[in-house]
Amino acid sequence: MNIFLRTILFTIVASSIGCHALSPTTASPTEELQKIDVTEVQQVTMEAAGLAKLHGDYTEALQMFREVLNQNPVATKAFLGMGDIYLIQKNWEKAEPTYARAAKLEPRNFDAQYGHAVSLQMLQKFVDAVRAYHRALTINPEDMSANMNIATTYLQMGRPQSALVFAERAVQLEGYIAPAQITLAATYQLLNRPQDALAAYIAASEEMDEPSPKLMQNIIYLLTQEKRYQEVVNTASQLVQIDPTTNSYEQLGWAEFRLGDYAASLLAYKTAVDYDSSNWRALNGIGVNELNAWLLGDKTNIDVFQSARTAFRQSLLIQPDQPRVITLVLRYGL
Repeated sequence: MNIFLRTILFTIVASSIGCHALSPTTASPTEELQKIDVTEVQQVTMEAAGLAKLHGDYTEALQMFREVLNQNPVATKAFLGMGDIYLIQKNWEKAEPTYARAAKLEPRNFDAQYGHAVSLQMLQKFVDAVRAYHRALTINPEDMSANMNIATTYLQMGRPQSALVFAERAVQLEGYIAPAQITLAATYQLLNRPQDALAAYIAASEEMDEPSPKLMQNIIYLLTQEKRYQEVVNTASQLVQIDPTTNSYEQLGWAEFRLGDYAASLLAYKTAVDYDSSNWRALNGIGVNELNAWLLGDKTNIDVFQSARTAFRQSLLIQPDQPRVITLVLRYGL
C-alpha cells in the first residue's frame, strides 16, 4: 500500500466520527423500561448535560452525566452522552468501555453499537470493531457512515474484497459524500482496479471545495500508472497551487519532463530545490534536464554541463547510494 493511500485511509478513519450524527433510534422494550426509571430530575439533568456538550463545555457535561449514572446506573443515554464526548476528545480508551456498557444495556440501540465500533476501530481492535459495525448494520443497514467505516476497517485489516460491498453501498446511499468515494477508491486501488479507483478519487475531488493534497497525490499516482501524463501535469499544476512544497514541485517537474516540456520541468525542479535544498530527487531532475540540454545542443554549452555536474554532485552528497546517477556521472565525465 503506497504512503499516500495509507495517509488517506488514516484521514478517513480519524474524521469518521464526525460523519455520523447520532440520532434517535426505535425504542426497544428495554429502552421503554429505562425511560420509566429515569426521574424527571434526571431527565432535566441529562438535557442540561446535552446542552453543555453542544456548547463545548465537556467537563461540565461529563459531570452531569455522571451525576445521573450515580443515581441511575442503567441510564443508557447518559452513557451515550459521555461516549460522544470521549470520541470528540479522541479519548478512545474511555470511549470504548462507555459505549460497551450502553450496548450491553440496549443491544438494539444503533448509536451504542456504532459508537462502540468506532472506538474499537480507533483502538485498532479491528476484529471486534467489525463485529460491532455488523451489529449496528443489523439495526440500521441504510446508515452510510456504518457502511463506510466497516469498509475502512476491512481495508486496515488488509481485506479489500470484504470491504468492497460496504464501500459500494456507502456510495449508493450518499455518493456525494467525499469520504465515501475515497473509501471506495482505496478499495478499488487495493483490488488492482486502477481505472475504477481513479474515477472514484476524481468524483471525491469534485465534491470538495478544495481537494486535499493527499487526495491529489493519489490521483497523480494513478494517472501516472495509466500513462496519462497531460492529466498528471494538469493535476500537479493544481497541487502546487494549494500545496506549494518541495515534493509538489518535484512531482510537477517529473510530469513536465515526461511530456517533453524541459524548460517547464527544469523550472519546477529548481523551485522544488528552492523550497528544500536537500531534495536530492529534485537535484537529479535539474541534472537530467541540464544534461539533456547539453546533449541536444551538441555538447557545446559548457554552462549547462556545469549545472548538470553541480546538481548531480550535490545529490550524491546528500544520498550517495544512487547507482544510476553514479553511472551517468562516470559516463559523461560529470
